[in-house]
Amino acid sequence: MHDERRRIEERVQRAHDQRIKPAIHAATVPFEVEAWQAPGEPVSFEEAAAARYEPFAMDTPWGPPWGTTWFRMRGQVPAEWAGKRVEAVIDLGFVGDWPGNQAEALVHLADGRPLKAVNPLNQYVPIANPAAGGEEIDYLVEAASNPDILKDNFSRITPMGDKLTAGSAPLYTFQRADIAILDENVFHLDLDLQVLRELMVHLPDHEPRRHEILHALDRAMDVLDLDDVAGSAAAVREVLAPVLAKPAHASAHTISGVGHAHIDSAWLWPIRETKRKTSRTFSNVTSLADEYEDFIFACSQAQQYEWVRDNYPHVWARIQDSVKKGQWAPVGGMWVEADGNLPGGEAMARQLIHGKRFFIEHFGIETKGVWLPDSFGYTAAYPQLAKLAGNEWFLTQKISWNQTNKFPHHTFWWEGIDGTRIFTHFPPVDTYNARFSGEEMDRAVRNYSEKGGGSRSLAPFGWGDGGGGPTREIMERARRLADLEGSPKVVVEHPDDFFAQARAEYPDAPVWVGELYLELHRATYTSQARTKQGNRRSEHKLREAELWATTAALHAPGYAYPYEKLDRLWKTVLLHQFHDILPGSSIAWVHREAEAEYARVAEELEALTAEAVAALGAGGTRVFNTSPYDRSEVVRASEGALAFVEVPANGSAALTDAEPAQPVRVSGRVLDNGLVRVSVAEDGTLDSVYDVRAGREVLASAGNLLRLHTDLPNYWDAWDIDSHYKNRYTDLLEALEIEVVSEDPLEGAIRVTRSFGKGSKIVQTISVRADSPRIDFATEIDWHEAEKILKAAFPVDVRAAHSSAEIQFGHVQRPTHTNTSWESARFEVSGHRWVHIAEPGYGVAVLNDSTYGHDVSRTVREDGGTTTTVRLSLVRAPRIPDPEADQGTHRFTYSLLPGASIDDTVAEGYSLNLPLRVADAAGAPEPVVSVDGEGVTVEAVKLADDESGDVVVRLYESGGGRATGVLRTGFPLAGAQVTDLLERPLEDASVEDGGVRVSLRPFQVLTLRLARGGVS
Repeated sequence: MHDERRRIEERVQRAHDQRIKPAIHAATVPFEVEAWQAPGEPVSFEEAAAARYEPFAMDTPWGPPWGTTWFRMRGQVPAEWAGKRVEAVIDLGFVGDWPGNQAEALVHLADGRPLKAVNPLNQYVPIANPAAGGEEIDYLVEAASNPDILKDNFSRITPMGDKLTAGSAPLYTFQRADIAILDENVFHLDLDLQVLRELMVHLPDHEPRRHEILHALDRAMDVLDLDDVAGSAAAVREVLAPVLAKPAHASAHTISGVGHAHIDSAWLWPIRETKRKTSRTFSNVTSLADEYEDFIFACSQAQQYEWVRDNYPHVWARIQDSVKKGQWAPVGGMWVEADGNLPGGEAMARQLIHGKRFFIEHFGIETKGVWLPDSFGYTAAYPQLAKLAGNEWFLTQKISWNQTNKFPHHTFWWEGIDGTRIFTHFPPVDTYNARFSGEEMDRAVRNYSEKGGGSRSLAPFGWGDGGGGPTREIMERARRLADLEGSPKVVVEHPDDFFAQARAEYPDAPVWVGELYLELHRATYTSQARTKQGNRRSEHKLREAELWATTAALHAPGYAYPYEKLDRLWKTVLLHQFHDILPGSSIAWVHREAEAEYARVAEELEALTAEAVAALGAGGTRVFNTSPYDRSEVVRASEGALAFVEVPANGSAALTDAEPAQPVRVSGRVLDNGLVRVSVAEDGTLDSVYDVRAGREVLASAGNLLRLHTDLPNYWDAWDIDSHYKNRYTDLLEALEIEVVSEDPLEGAIRVTRSFGKGSKIVQTISVRADSPRIDFATEIDWHEAEKILKAAFPVDVRAAHSSAEIQFGHVQRPTHTNTSWESARFEVSGHRWVHIAEPGYGVAVLNDSTYGHDVSRTVREDGGTTTTVRLSLVRAPRIPDPEADQGTHRFTYSLLPGASIDDTVAEGYSLNLPLRVADAAGAPEPVVSVDGEGVTVEAVKLADDESGDVVVRLYESGGGRATGVLRTGFPLAGAQVTDLLERPLEDASVEDGGVRVSLRPFQVLTLRLARGGVS
């Protein structure tokens, strides 16, 4: 037989594209269209309905960047169309096929009910099936003219990322607004051809099935009447029916498809636009559910449900109905799909608490899994937190983006830092926006790593990132692929069902221990530093407000615990932990608003804390310690004078004039407090840090070396830092001024001022305080660089085999060598409040109050000694998608802690991030809780969410070893229970001598619910 593959394939392609697809809509009549441009921000339907509309013609430009244009569309179904399937077809002038970042619209009926959205590949709105003929159509269409930030594939700087800089020129040209007949025979022929052709081209040449399909397609084209596609479509489908009816092989891989619409809560659009995206997508989804009874849609992010509930009650009602029918599956159990590394431990717990509780309260459904496909790596604390929130499985996708190493598993047990394991799946289809294309189906089977152990994988299908969701075309593909020879089997089902079957067939799946590190997007630990600082400060201020509000509720008559305010503020912070906000990868508008939100959160939390402290009584000056550790520390009183105080953990003490054992002496450029001696060199770096206690020099070379690197990654500017950044740099070794700014016995300080680059300036105050080995670097940067990253290096004379970096409720160890490609790929990593390096008998920590990115490297000197260098990433200057990212003023502090154990480091990390509070207060209540025993760290103290008055305490083992102790209360204790994260009882706790005995394994998190005696 002659090889005619090319002729046939090209024949089929042309006939499909030029004849069949245009014939899907058999006849059309245009709408009569009028338009009204809404001024400024989006308006309500009621305001739009009352506006004055002007006639609008097709092929007319419309839509300024970030604008909203309302279109009134009126028409009538022709009488002769009775019995036909009739729908509206609307093309706003779409660009490309991605619905996320361009023109979108929500179609409303005249009474205000949202009907359905229109997107590039979802342009239809159902009218009638079958039509009676003569139906009057009256739509109000809210069209958003969002700019296409991805237009140049992230290769060009654009001002379009903020309405303040985007201009006003129209972006789109309206193409079509018609009432049309859907020819169902042609529609189905279109899908038959697509599925068969795509299956065919991805089958190997030697497979008989490929040639069988090829010649069936050729015969079908012989039957197709090019002058009457509609009239011949049924006959063409009959020719194709036998090859579509052949069942899949018995051993075929099974793909569990679940509808999905990944909606970034902000990214290349602001939060206000996401609120509208949810209404559009969810309208599409509920409309599709009405059309396909076998359709199931998985949707995460409780925040987005809340937006729809509050702003689109008709859509909310449709969601509730779909949930009851079993077609809508709430998943994920998080408030938003948060970043997987940067949120603090308590914040990550609250993501799960608030998300799961929302679905329980509003749908009566407890979600079983964490659905987090698109975050930039995943902390090793996740398995424990997920299980403590009642989850059974974890799903992610993003690790397929690894730059260097292919992740070895798709179905596996993921083991966290405490030993908890959770059943985890990583879809081999390598996308969370699947469309059931032939290429995707081939890739899923080819990629699947667990062949021979498992036989199934999951595929989230539907348009995503900016929403859109599944379409009828994707559902039709799924139906054709349900049992088709040469293809994996596709079954549309709930993700819980997939995970139950996958676990049942593969209970001994392989184990992955530790973090799921993404070998890409490493710059998300640093980009948009003010957003990250806002998050860190908000997390700690929330801890502070809850602790002192609880203290006041227990000890101040008449004080009312601010449940609603704290709940609202937590949700604001949780929203901004979304995986394109906190990582710094959104447009300028998003980060401008985030900074303003964080300022509002800080102001409100400061007021709540001040109110709680004031409720304890006035008439004296007290110092309040929110840290879970006792502190002996220098504090600056309200009038500016320094004082040395001793304050218990989670408690307060009177401001006194206690004398420190080791006052500070300043001599020239040397700060000495008898514990450490710090010498500042003429260039402003540290030429010596001498640990007096250990009798050893800490530094191997210049410390606090500020190095400015060129930072132009290969592709994703705000996301990535590529390893070649290390090759080009400038060390900042010229100091404009070095001056002593404090010679107080309680604090010695030297200020170093530098200027560099394009007018940037750094002012650092290096300080040493009495009785503390910690050296602080209070830093103010006026930053005006572009495509640069600034790092601060501490080369330490320590031979460290690994570094330890704080994560949520513990820490992870990472090798300092690069023996394998896995270690080499970790050239930039994340941590929270500290990084610790050590050799047997001696350790050093680098602390911070708002920085996450860092690197640790090791070299051997000519003298045989080893230098381990910790470098903090301080600030970047990417230009895409935000051309002005990080420009302007930054203020933060980082610290060097010589001679530090892990326990020392944990305590000082809390101290740096939770400054002592000085306030007018006379009351001296006992701390709400205190701990007798080492290694048991209190992370949160609050009143129970059910407003019962019970006290909830979350604590954890912080050193990586076993810990036992007794939790004491500052109130009468009537009983104690161990609970899950949602404060639901698991078992009774052991109460002895008025306290709760706790015994923790390494890094175990424990939540205790404490009943108060004497409370009715």
